Amino acid sequence: MAWERKLMRTVRVRNLQRRGVLANLLTAISEAGGDIGSINLLTETSQSVVRDITVYAEDEAHMDRILAAMRANSGTQVLQVRDEVLELHQKGKIAIRSRYPIDSLATLRRVYTPGVADVCRRIAADPSLAWTYTSISHLIAIVTDGTAVLGLGDIGPLAAMPVMEGKAMLMETLVGLSGVPILLNTRNPDEIVATVCAIAPTFAAIQLEDIAAPRCFEIEERLQAALDIPVMHDDQHGTAVVSTAALMVAARRTGRDLHRSAIGQIGLGAAGNAIGKMLMRLTGKAVLGADISEEAMSRFERAGGQRSTLDEIMGTCDIVIATTGVAGLIRPEKVRRGQIILALSNPNAEIEPDVALAAGAAFAADGKSVNNLLGFPGLFRGAVDTRAPRLTYEMLLAAAETIAAHAPAGELVPNPLDRQVHRAVARAVAETAIRQGLARVEYVPYVED
Repeated sequence: MAWERKLMRTVRVRNLQRRGVLANLLTAISEAGGDIGSINLLTETSQSVVRDITVYAEDEAHMDRILAAMRANSGTQVLQVRDEVLELHQKGKIAIRSRYPIDSLATLRRVYTPGVADVCRRIAADPSLAWTYTSISHLIAIVTDGTAVLGLGDIGPLAAMPVMEGKAMLMETLVGLSGVPILLNTRNPDEIVATVCAIAPTFAAIQLEDIAAPRCFEIEERLQAALDIPVMHDDQHGTAVVSTAALMVAARRTGRDLHRSAIGQIGLGAAGNAIGKMLMRLTGKAVLGADISEEAMSRFERAGGQRSTLDEIMGTCDIVIATTGVAGLIRPEKVRRGQIILALSNPNAEIEPDVALAAGAAFAADGKSVNNLLGFPGLFRGAVDTRAPRLTYEMLLAAAETIAAHAPAGELVPNPLDRQVHRAVARAVAETAIRQGLARVEYVPYVED
């Protein structure tokens, strides 16, 4: 599928107005191993047609082969090759904009001086009014040190900025929260905790992002203890929520009872550890865990997990989740008939779903089907709208159940761009906060401006 490819280019071509030129061009792209996305007609004359064709490839060398095949097509002239991904990122993807036009002195006096002084005095007398009269109520810090970015690993905070901007865009688009990227030029947990605590008054919540294990565990725990606003490491809990939702759907579709199933978690980093812990809370049973790191294994055991191995998990578990980042780790011959397998590493899974199904799995999916985007926007929106001081396991579970309930027939999870799903998740989280006595204001569901 096109979205499995790593590289995308928009190729502008001029084709002679002759039967078969476009068909042959598309065939040439396909035979060169490329995938085709959108095809946009730009201009047409009696002699030629100019189109933009989106082409996907594995890497630069593969793209060069596809372009060579396109140039060799009779009747085709390649006019331009554009990298629209880079173009879109120029000058960044987010900006701070004024909510009100400053078009008169009267407006200036209301939003700045002298009018703003009265608002400042009110907040000084009653700090809770900052949530009413400033942007704090919808600002979310998206904090990273750039040590575990996507599948790229430790690329540093500056290189992580495009991802943080993307998170901010999605948060604003889907639930109206304003994400603010915070890049930290330190890997020291003490310095990270101190910095986030120092800037915390600006924000309604803290989203930790792409911070490598095992430091991410300590950092999150210390910040949760120090602050009275929600703090969540998305790589842990966002992944756990959406993975649990996917597993609920898979179990329902295959007629399996999660509470009676043996579950194994292969890979006990940030995501795997959190998934295993959430499933243990959900089922009340120990999850088998395997990892090459002794520290990760010991941490999982302390959380109630059971030390295991890859072979034991594949040989005894009804449900297998893998988050190792090792492509092809699970060999087809290790798959037992009837297993549910979620091989979640991106961009390449521990075992491809079609391979697992052919080997006898009852259900199989990869990380492309399980998107964190379904979790974090609604989780933060529900917590912020009730001013809950933290996100609890019960809120995470409510989010997972809601995501699973909204999965369309035949799909593992809902469309991650469906705003109704995110609003439903936010409501479920808020209602859970209310039931737990954690809501500090009357809940008013988010409605788009």
